[in-house]
Amino acid sequence: MKVPNHVAIILDGNGRWAKAKGMPRTYGHVKGCANLETICDDVKDLGIKYLTVYAFSTENWKRSRDEVEALMKLFRSYLKKCVKIAERNKMRVKIIGDTSVFDEVIRERIHYLEEVSKDYDELYFQIALNYGSRDEITRGMRRMAQDAAEGKLIPAQITEETIEGYLDTAGVPDPDLLIRTSGELRLSNFLLWQLAYTEFYFTEVPWPDFDKQELIRAIEKYNQRDRRYGGVKEEQHV
Repeated sequence: MKVPNHVAIILDGNGRWAKAKGMPRTYGHVKGCANLETICDDVKDLGIKYLTVYAFSTENWKRSRDEVEALMKLFRSYLKKCVKIAERNKMRVKIIGDTSVFDEVIRERIHYLEEVSKDYDELYFQIALNYGSRDEITRGMRRMAQDAAEGKLIPAQITEETIEGYLDTAGVPDPDLLIRTSGELRLSNFLLWQLAYTEFYFTEVPWPDFDKQELIRAIEKYNQRDRRYGGVKEEQHV
């Protein structure tokens, strides 16, 4: 089985999974967070080099105050625990999104996690927190405009590679495979630039139940795709 170099996952269905079990939505987020640790192990075991997950979007602040506060508490705990996960998997961790809005504890734990894991190279793990692709592009374009105003950038020489360098994911290859759990069929403002030629896989399985076998099933479907990047595959004549 040929594994994709970069897998991106929209972690969806935690709340609905919990509700179906008669539990509060926060219980689903706790279980979903625990599953993320397991999936990191599975991804490394399968030989995937890059993993990017959508954990909290710029729109998720619209949820109830109790749920948002529970998520912030969960982030504080996970970011601390992730230091050991990174060490175990020799995993470099980067947080993408606008982290300036988080409290001081979360920001400090993000900084520490990124710093202690920066030299690991067996798995590259990106976590999208307070992330929205339109926001990412807007922030990147503001930096580009500032650099152009200061003479550091010549507009006529801007290329796709130039733009990519101003995104949160600069230096990371685009995803080969996007997985969205829990049956929703939309991107929800996730990696809009980076997913231009990515293969999509949607599953009804909610994130807390998404295990290694489900991941392998997604990769097997990926292997059945013919990735042409806009071109036409030449027919072979015998």
